[in-house]
Amino acid sequence: MKIAIVILNWNGKALLEQFLPSVMQFSKEADVYVADNASTDDSVSFVQSHFPSVRIVQNKQNWGFAQGYNEALKHIDADIYCLLNSDIEVTEDWLSPVAKQFEKQPETAIIQPKILDHKDFARFEYAGAAGGFIDKLGYPYCRGRIFQSIEKDAGQYNDIEDIFWATGACMFIREEVFWELKGFDVDYFAHQEEVDLCWRAHNRGYNVQYVGMSKVYHVGGATMHNMNPYKTFLNFRNSLYSITKNLPKRYVTLLIFIRLLLDAVAGARFLFLLQFRHFLAIIRAHVSYYVNLPKTLKKRGNTKKFQKYHGVTSIVWDYFVKGRKSYALLQKD
Repeated sequence: MKIAIVILNWNGKALLEQFLPSVMQFSKEADVYVADNASTDDSVSFVQSHFPSVRIVQNKQNWGFAQGYNEALKHIDADIYCLLNSDIEVTEDWLSPVAKQFEKQPETAIIQPKILDHKDFARFEYAGAAGGFIDKLGYPYCRGRIFQSIEKDAGQYNDIEDIFWATGACMFIREEVFWELKGFDVDYFAHQEEVDLCWRAHNRGYNVQYVGMSKVYHVGGATMHNMNPYKTFLNFRNSLYSITKNLPKRYVTLLIFIRLLLDAVAGARFLFLLQFRHFLAIIRAHVSYYVNLPKTLKKRGNTKKFQKYHGVTSIVWDYFVKGRKSYALLQKD
């Protein structure tokens, strides 16, 4: 099984200098690529001089995460793509459990490892943690991380589990499935494009899994901090995109209306906290969604109602009203 590890880079010399050595040390069975989004620093020349075995794919401009990977992967031949953030430190034998799972289960199309915090190895990391799920209202969450509550790693997720979505911070995907799905939706630019990709994979009958015997350490926020207003805009808008594209029509209108109300509550909370830029980001997200609605509707393909992977009715209700701060405490359906 031919694995290609593909690291998307944009002006990230410092991150490559810090984290590429672990990838090279512990990934002897894979080919390593840096896909460069038209960097203006010397990150490409740094890789060429210090890591000559790493292959460089140079994109013509900074296309962001979604189109950046779509364009770069056209030039890479592999059975499995590993899309790896530049701010991740990998560990010894991290590839073997994933490869074995792909070989054992042909219907599994996408896998993510355990994502731990590089700043605190004992805790899960915000982006992905122990595998992603989605509630009936379309809000994503993770085992090991719900909103800002992050669990310690006590071995509770040292398992193999069917999940709804795998994090783009470290995602393994079969090459033929990636192109069957036509890659990431480039209109997302960044954030939640992996949720949409996994959702489309489910709608075509594929499985997405978490393999906890493989682990990596993620800095998180190295390219965009969790509380960046632009990230708020992308997350709110892109979540609406995913609902519109991937659910049967009879669910979409009602769910978008409910989300409008809930997003208004989120906006009011930002106002109360005097976080005005985040409040405006939510308004911009809805305006952008409605402006682009005709285009989004044309992207609808295979659709199914929520499957067993949603887990809970409302993660917002469980977390903020019921006070359930960890995955084990959630009221599963």
